[in-house]
This record gives sequence, C-alpha cells and structure tokens, in this order.
Amino acid sequence: MQLVVGRIGRAHGIKGEVTVEVRTDEPELRLGPGAVLATDPAATGPLTIATGRVHSGRLLLRFEGVADRTGAEGLRNTLLIAEVDPEQTPDDPEEYYDHQLVDLDVVTTDGTEIGRIAEISHLPYQDLLIVRRPDGSEVMIPFVSEIVPEIDLDAQRAVVDPPPGLLDGPESGRSAGGEVSDGGVSGGEAANGGAANGEAGDGEAGGARGSEGGATGDGTSGGGTGGSRESGGRDA
Repeated sequence: MQLVVGRIGRAHGIKGEVTVEVRTDEPELRLGPGAVLATDPAATGPLTIATGRVHSGRLLLRFEGVADRTGAEGLRNTLLIAEVDPEQTPDDPEEYYDHQLVDLDVVTTDGTEIGRIAEISHLPYQDLLIVRRPDGSEVMIPFVSEIVPEIDLDAQRAVVDPPPGLLDGPESGRSAGGEVSDGGVSGGEAANGGAANGEAGDGEAGGARGSEGGATGDGTSGGGTGGSRESGGRDA
C-alpha cells in the first residue's frame, strides 16, 4: 500500500534543503537518510533522501541530485509516498492509520446512526473525521477522545459522544458539494501524537494522532486516545 508520509514545502537556504510537512509518526523510519520515496506528481520522483535535520521545530530534508535553491523550489508541494505493508499496524494499540478509519460506521453512544467516515481532514490544530450522512451531507467531528471515545475496528464502527449542537443543522459540517460551512470546525483539543514539523506560514503542520496519507490523498488524523498515524488509501 502506498501512503503519503510528507509534503514538501518551501526551499530553505541555498544548498537544496526543503521544509517538509510530516505526515507520519515514524519520521525516523519513513523520512530518514537513504529512504527512497515515490512522489505525486509521479514525474518528480522517485526521490532519495540524502540528509535530514530539525531546525526551529521544522524538518528539513535534502534529496540526492538537488543541490541548490532552484532545484529545491521545483519540489514544492510534492507529496512524498512510502510503500507500507497494508497489514502493518501502529505499535500503540490506541493509535490508528487513516486507512483503518475510513469507511467506519459512526454511531452515538446511544446507538443512533450518524453516517460513515468518508475521509480524515488534517488541520494544524486538530484532526477531523469527515462523516458522510445518508442524505449526502457531511459533518465534521473533532477526533479527540472526549468526542470519539471508542474505535472498534472489529465491528467497523466509531462511537461518538458529541457535545450539544455539533451534529445539528447545516453549521455542523459541509454540504454534499464539499463547501465548508461557518462553524463547521467545532470543539476538540489539539490532538496528541504525530510530529508537528510543519511551517505555519506555509500551511505545513505535522500529524496529530499520526499521519501518513493515501497515495494521492494526504493528511493525518489525531485525537486524545491515540490516533491515526498514517492517512491512507482514500484516493489511492
């Protein structure tokens, strides 16, 4: 399975380094020197990591064959993709890869059906479960333990305990056409977990509960009880 483990941001300095938005809780494994990564767009890769370091809270990588700022700028917004065994699971039993969460049925603690997880939205300050309702509308649920107390992979469901108003009305999510409505992001604390090596000015922030994205999708999801470390397969 191909999973997105990072996104290249702006060039740093004049020697070919780039900032990287980390989308994995295992950057030392996925984004270490010598790692060979596929890319999206595919024509940009494959890329082999030559060096890596953390500077001011951001991950900086340099790739083989990229020796100057011009070459680094040419990589901007490229997604970095790793091959991952689809049977692989996080070491922490309370953490999840995004591809494990997509398509789970979502019910409240009293058994009321809400819909099905369509995707994970990865924001700088928290991750959201994008839940598609039977009528085609979508609701965004912060992926934190207070609101999502249970993930049952065997039963293929996520149990939510939403605060009042979270699921009510058009403000609770976005329309079937995908437009985010006012107030669509509701509640939730910043998620725990993944590496936050992003660059805020560039929209780069690392995963919360973890984060590797699907081969042509991206993002990371997170929450208080552990999290999805690798966002996978939604568009792969």
